[in-house]
Amino acid sequence: MATAAEPHDWSAARRWLAGAGHFLAAEPAPVRLAGGLANLNWRVWLDGRPALFRRPPPGELAAGASDMAREARVLAGLAPAFGLAPGLIAACLDPGVIGVPFLLLEWREGVAVGGSLPPGLAPACHRWLLPALTGAMARLHALEPAALGLGDLARQTGFAERSLRGWTKRAAAAFGGAEPPALGQLLGLLARRLPADSPARLLHMDAKFDNLLVDPVRQAATALIDWDMGTLGPPAFDLAVLLSYWIEAGDPADTQGLAAVPSLLPGWPGRAAVVDSYAKAAGGLPADLGWHLGLARLRLATAWMQLYRLWQRGQLSGDRYRGFEAIAGAILAQAVAQFGET
Repeated sequence: MATAAEPHDWSAARRWLAGAGHFLAAEPAPVRLAGGLANLNWRVWLDGRPALFRRPPPGELAAGASDMAREARVLAGLAPAFGLAPGLIAACLDPGVIGVPFLLLEWREGVAVGGSLPPGLAPACHRWLLPALTGAMARLHALEPAALGLGDLARQTGFAERSLRGWTKRAAAAFGGAEPPALGQLLGLLARRLPADSPARLLHMDAKFDNLLVDPVRQAATALIDWDMGTLGPPAFDLAVLLSYWIEAGDPADTQGLAAVPSLLPGWPGRAAVVDSYAKAAGGLPADLGWHLGLARLRLATAWMQLYRLWQRGQLSGDRYRGFEAIAGAILAQAVAQFGET
């Protein structure tokens, strides 16, 4: 019987895994992992060793979010060729077992970094942390999707037009009658300067430090996690997503509440250094990066407004969401003011 602390039936999961040839131990008990705004994760003991149990959150999901089937497919194809991708152990895609699909993934040790640095990491860690992330992104983007059996993961053309159309609809629904002027201005800029297709590569779609596990002693990455939004598209967008989170001291004041990466710490580099780090790892910059940064900021502002609406309706709790409307508006204003810049 599921409880508020345990939002699904562990016994049902245990029975399904037994049928698939795996033993999920009742002791030690699963340990819920903190962090993130969406999927739920536990450290469990499977077949005598630690593993990651991963499932979507309860309630209605946004289109394309928390897609366990997509994550399973991406990891099955990617893990053998990309050492930072955790291996897929088991995938239960039948929601009838515990109420939602779930995955069992290879356990990777490591520390994730959010908006502040955890104990043991000094501010100067950006000197190795940033190259670890941009290097992982560059290696991912260098892979040929078809060679991994992922060539049909998504359409290989029309990414810009399709993404703009989708996020325009989501933004309209999220902002409703409270659309700030910057939203229409940004949509107009994006529509008028739609870029041509570039070769499609595998994209993570949320490659930032809280999805990169690192070993602070070796100063190296141990895993790139959370692949439920993985798709095909231009590498410029993956880099742009990271840049959209990278707030600088001179950005609009309300954007500083985003706190997704510790870029405001004294001594931390600005967005130009992120671009340079990726270019060094990849051997050059992807085309139309400025346009994709505008799109990434549209996505980010819309996502934060969606979370704010959920909080307004009482579906999310906590004061952290109270300021998300102001953050969303500030991100849109920043996108317009800095459109085309990187």
